[in-house]
Amino acid sequence: MTTSQNFLALDKISKHFGGVTALSQASLFCEAGEVHGLVGQNGAGKSTLVKILSGVIQRDDGEIRLDDQPLHFRRPGDAIKAGIGIVFQELSLIPDLKVSQNIFFGQEPIDRLGGISLKALSRSTLALFEQLGIDPVDPNAEVRDLSLAKRQMVELAKVLARDPKVVVFDEAASALGRREVSWLLAYVRTLASSGKTIIYISHNLKEIQEVSDRITIFRNGRDVGVYRVGEVSTDEVVNLILGRKAGGLYPPRQAEASLNVVIEGRELRSGTRLKGVNFQLRAGEILGVGGLTGQGQDELFRGLFGAEVLHGEILIDGKVVHIRSPRTALGYGVQLALVPEDRANQGLVLPMSVAENLSMAIIPRLQRWGLIRKNQETKVVSEMINRLSILVDDSSAPVMRLSGGNQQKVVLGKLLATEPKILLMYDCTRGVDVGTKAEIFGLIRQLTARGSAVLYYSTDVDELINLSDRVIVMRQGRVEAELEGDTLVEENIIRSSMGEVIKNESDVNHLPESPDPESAESDS
Repeated sequence: MTTSQNFLALDKISKHFGGVTALSQASLFCEAGEVHGLVGQNGAGKSTLVKILSGVIQRDDGEIRLDDQPLHFRRPGDAIKAGIGIVFQELSLIPDLKVSQNIFFGQEPIDRLGGISLKALSRSTLALFEQLGIDPVDPNAEVRDLSLAKRQMVELAKVLARDPKVVVFDEAASALGRREVSWLLAYVRTLASSGKTIIYISHNLKEIQEVSDRITIFRNGRDVGVYRVGEVSTDEVVNLILGRKAGGLYPPRQAEASLNVVIEGRELRSGTRLKGVNFQLRAGEILGVGGLTGQGQDELFRGLFGAEVLHGEILIDGKVVHIRSPRTALGYGVQLALVPEDRANQGLVLPMSVAENLSMAIIPRLQRWGLIRKNQETKVVSEMINRLSILVDDSSAPVMRLSGGNQQKVVLGKLLATEPKILLMYDCTRGVDVGTKAEIFGLIRQLTARGSAVLYYSTDVDELINLSDRVIVMRQGRVEAELEGDTLVEENIIRSSMGEVIKNESDVNHLPESPDPESAESDS
């Protein structure tokens, strides 16, 4: 540490929203040159604290000090001027502006005629990416056309461009691939070594333990402990987060998968990334999908759901089907649902109510004579709220008011209401706390025990290993390897994702190297 005094102090902060207490005398003390991890379940008060620190909302009580000077933020601009930069969990970019315009919004270079120089903006953007040591994103691309991972990198660059004294990373790595996560963790340590104060928020405890000096744990709007990394085990941290002794994160299998193939893909192709994928998924089975990001996984899932043109053959219960739209996928005879990567933009309509989001996928089923039967809608909504333990006081409230974990439960509830027999789950625990993860894993086990089939993509290798019956690893748009049993281990997933020969090769369906001369696409 560069100083023994608290560089940033949030002391006994309280915040109420109507009758709901979000923070109750919660405190966080960080030193200059320190990476301070902040952990807790969704709804524990972390995001509320960050929004107060950023000036987005105002505290009801408590004190904020920076360099021993009291701070009072009435708007986000006040926090920025004070040297505080926030990388929010939900991106704050403007979709219709270019990458360069987002990064330097409010600090654009002016040309001799008093206008904004787009060429200068582009040069400054490329120089910033080079300074940060990351792969450049096209400065002239519109943000709405970027992948979620690239949008996250632009968000990071936007905050770091201002060279803040305090940087808060709120689930900043949740949308990134393995290579970008490694870069981020190393860069966070670099920022701290230069004397900056870092608050690192993540539900990934491995990341927290790897990058942090100390950890503060929040529960129910309060801080319940501060520890140096290494003082407490991962299990002890989980118990403190939950306020009880945790059970296993991954529930045991309740029944074996059947031999009945529910869905089969033959030579599936889409665009330039998906180049010929074959797979079979059985009733009651969880088939994991691994590999570096950008190897065709997104195209595969979206194509199966009818959200993207997919060539090749899809067979449901042995019969060829043509899924031309999500409506077709969700319909009877197919009954296939997708939990998308980006819940905020692809899975929910944030201004609409929790009830409307939960019921929107089954509106035709709820209608009679063109009118929605409110009693039936209420029944479905109540069932999903109870079944998934969605924390909401009023189902008529906008879904945007819920925590990230509860928003993800609404996405799941909306799709479960369609009664799918095939569930495509694309990185569904991204940015979700450990308690909600356990609930989601338990739900998946319940679904497969009843005969549902799950195609499960995750950037978390531990999830693939502990949840899946088999894992197919994708590389360059094809299935590079199929792992199960004793060969389903982290090393083999990583090796095959990079095109290397895996261990116990004789026991694994390891496909030959693709003749395609293109090199594997990057994580981003």
